[in-house]
Amino acid sequence: MLAAITLPAGPLAIAQPAASAASARAAGPASSARPAGHARPASSARHDAPGVTPRQAVGGRDLASTGIVVNYASRRSPRLPKVPASAYVIADAGTGQVLAAKDPHGLFPPASTLKVLTAITLIPLLNPHAMVVASRQAADTQPTDAGLLAGHAYRVSDLFHALLMISANDAAVALAQATGSLAHGIALINAEAHRLQAYDVVAKTPNGLPATGQVVSAYDEALIARQALRMPAFMRYDSDLAMRFRVKRKKWETLVNQNTLLTQYRGGIGGKIGWTIAARATYIGLARRHGVTLIVTVLHCKPLAEITTGERLLNWGFAMDGKVRPVGTLVPPLAAARPSAAHPTGSAGPAGPAHGTGQRPGSAHRRGEDPARAALAGSAGPAALPLVMGGAAAAAAGLGLGATAVARRRRRAAGGRPPR
Repeated sequence: MLAAITLPAGPLAIAQPAASAASARAAGPASSARPAGHARPASSARHDAPGVTPRQAVGGRDLASTGIVVNYASRRSPRLPKVPASAYVIADAGTGQVLAAKDPHGLFPPASTLKVLTAITLIPLLNPHAMVVASRQAADTQPTDAGLLAGHAYRVSDLFHALLMISANDAAVALAQATGSLAHGIALINAEAHRLQAYDVVAKTPNGLPATGQVVSAYDEALIARQALRMPAFMRYDSDLAMRFRVKRKKWETLVNQNTLLTQYRGGIGGKIGWTIAARATYIGLARRHGVTLIVTVLHCKPLAEITTGERLLNWGFAMDGKVRPVGTLVPPLAAARPSAAHPTGSAGPAGPAHGTGQRPGSAHRRGEDPARAALAGSAGPAALPLVMGGAAAAAAGLGLGATAVARRRRRAAGGRPPR
């Protein structure tokens, strides 16, 4: 029997995990301010240059620059394209080498690229087959939503599809609340950022909608993207071109992936689009050619130019990978264990869903077990869902949607652009 979780109406006050992310910053939208006092970066990072904080030194001293950093092999080497973005990083996911960057540790609002961090945090914690009952708070989250209805149950795997394919803000809230409360989910998200040494990140929402002090950097988004590439379940959700989403009984919607890199760029395998007024356009792009996988992250970009910007930077990266001296490196995650959803008191059950949130009793409950375990433990590892890189086109075909039809739907939807 599938476990059903009734989500709470609002966030609950909980203790922050010991491995929480850096404290909230006062930086406003599109700010590159570099406050001191952040969590300690990797011991191998150099931070002895004047004006360089430990946070800025993660990945290498050159990455503390607020301008463009690149080491051309010669005067004849192809130059980086001029792109309408305030910050970016191009990195080789395999070697971890940062090939070039612009203001890599500058602090900017993430918009919906934050959903990648939400996904990689929660995918290992939530059973993909469990059912989550949407709260009123989740159902009322707008804009760009999957149409969740309060009191209706949704499969966790479907919510992850909606989160990554159409940037559903309501799905992000529902998934975060499935950990016990919205506050608990956000605490886990920040703790995972800390584990990845993404010390620039301050997450205040699970979906990237505007929030005071919520910031990321292009470098940290590259760390997050590299972790996403290691997770087959993430890549499956993120690369499917289309799927049928059940809103309620007898009502289904077709979700069409917003990331045109998947259909219009040779080697495109995934990514995430974001946009708000404060953040402008943001983007994470993933591509693979001839066994080389590149990551590009773009922040504070000219609206509607984020994907073409990513493509141009990826083109340069594929041409120059192995031909330029790297300007830094993507540091590995900390050795500490991943944050978990375990009950803070150490009891058998996880925090939240089975404790005062209207959990509907099932067979597990009748056996005297914690019915929330099915949603927060057990089969919820990255191996729970296989990697289906080639399944994107098949998914579209199964719905009667070719690549042309998918692109046509995207163009029709692009007439208005709500925050995402």
